[in-house]
Amino acid sequence: MSSDESRPGADSQLSALRNVTDARTLRALTHPVRIAIIETLSRESALTATELGERIGESPTTCSFHLRQLARYGFVEEAGGGKGRARPWKMTSIGFRISGTRGDADTELAAGALGRLLADRQFARYQAWLRTRAAYPRPWRQAAGSTESVLYLTAGELERLHDELTEVLLTRYRERLTDPGQRPPGSLPVEFLLYGYPIAPAPGTSGGGDPPPA
Repeated sequence: MSSDESRPGADSQLSALRNVTDARTLRALTHPVRIAIIETLSRESALTATELGERIGESPTTCSFHLRQLARYGFVEEAGGGKGRARPWKMTSIGFRISGTRGDADTELAAGALGRLLADRQFARYQAWLRTRAAYPRPWRQAAGSTESVLYLTAGELERLHDELTEVLLTRYRERLTDPGQRPPGSLPVEFLLYGYPIAPAPGTSGGGDPPPA
């Protein structure tokens, strides 16, 4: 978000995560520039196409085109004020999640492509942290970390656990996302990655890894 609280949208409360369920919308999101715009607006509040271009390394013309496409699918909207490329844009929700594919092959393919794009970007940022962590003050190096655990769960238990952990991440310190004035001195944007997936082959298939217990 912008540090200027008077900018359009700086004091508004964004709606909850948007559920994306159809193949067409998933395919519309599967573009690195559009994802970069969403990631940046989620942190910076309202920005113009020119400001976005400076942050993500793209031209204002390119950002204007992709902003219009994201607006077409309801992910961003004009924040008010300005004309042309000087118009600020903001997010319509705090983010999105992929849900409700219901076994539809076209939607599953689109969800898989978007998921791979997001994972590549997320792990690239994590790799950047590992390369540059020595430049951070000691408190940040000590506070940052990663956790890996293996649990035996049913599909229902995994879904509930994921929902519970996501709820914590969405509610704790959420006001700092939409209101820069709530951010304490010295705070930085911190990314949490939450994944939960089986590591044994799917029932009825063969594959590597440990077999599921009898």
